[in-house]
Amino acid sequence: LFGAIASEAQRRIGEFKPQELANTVWAFATAGVAAETLFGAIASEAQRRIGEFNPQDMAVTVWAFATAGVAARRLFGAIASEAQRRIGEFNPQDMAVTVWAFATAG
Repeated sequence: LFGAIASEAQRRIGEFKPQELANTVWAFATAGVAAETLFGAIASEAQRRIGEFNPQDMAVTVWAFATAGVAARRLFGAIASEAQRRIGEFNPQDMAVTVWAFATAG
């Protein structure tokens, strides 16, 4: 199932809303299923559309990459810039999850 979803999600990545991108990497990371190609596609799409992400979407996305151990330097850089610009929109949980992910990812 995860393989089929990863393949189809990559094919249709442009149709995903920010929350759907975040939820997809969250699910794969939570399940412990390796899907580096999918994570790469989501990283590229998220980086391109980071301005559309709300704080929770950003937090969940970096949490998933850190938890899965998938490096995404450009995505983390884009999220760091966007988060700093919009830090007043982050609730305490979004801040805690984001800083944990950055600390864990190194």
